[in-house]
Amino acid sequence: MIHRLDRWLSQGGWCSRREAPVFLRRVVATDGAGRRLLDPAKRLVAEDIRLDGEPLDAPHGLLVRLHKPAGLVCSHDPAEGPSVYDLLPPRWRRRNPPVVTVGRLDKDTTGVLLLTDMGALVQRWTSPRAGVAKLYEVEVDRDLGPDLIAVFASGTLFLDGEAKPCLPARLEIIGPRAARLELEEGRYHQVKRMFAARGWLVTRLHRAGFGDFTAEGLAPGQWEPLPLPNATPAR
Repeated sequence: MIHRLDRWLSQGGWCSRREAPVFLRRVVATDGAGRRLLDPAKRLVAEDIRLDGEPLDAPHGLLVRLHKPAGLVCSHDPAEGPSVYDLLPPRWRRRNPPVVTVGRLDKDTTGVLLLTDMGALVQRWTSPRAGVAKLYEVEVDRDLGPDLIAVFASGTLFLDGEAKPCLPARLEIIGPRAARLELEEGRYHQVKRMFAARGWLVTRLHRAGFGDFTAEGLAPGQWEPLPLPNATPAR
């Protein structure tokens, strides 16, 4: 894939396309033959570009697996408080298209979270038709009743203020006040609202799985880049 140099720089968050001429005078940008690059309109493949001797990172799209800790929001708005984006390299926050979360987790919810700048991946994993399974570990404020398993599985549970019932979900009670819940929807505060609809308050919520992804091997706040899935549409 061949693009202008300033487009590659903008996509990677190094600088805006307007800032590219000045940026290229500050760094040593070279092509595959080691020639200095100063023309932002120069067309190249990303793999031939070096900045101060280093290749461009994730030039064709970024995908990150993160273990979200409690206390961070999934928002770019600084008014909402500390954000999961604060955990990433500052330059990645300037990538174009921007890095976003694949769905959201509440501020007090922990667990696996994906971030990407690939709109096609967000659509693939958040579309209601995708049916991506989400597995949650839940703790509540009082003892659970076994009848709740059938209620969640029935497909007849209504959330407050909504006219359409939740899809069937699988509940496994693993302790007096602890359970695992697997569902394929992603409604606003869905897990907390499902339990609240039957009189329970969720006191702890951890997303243990999102499709094939888990937070296994990552400490809270830790992240790792992932290879892009096959057949990802070109940007």
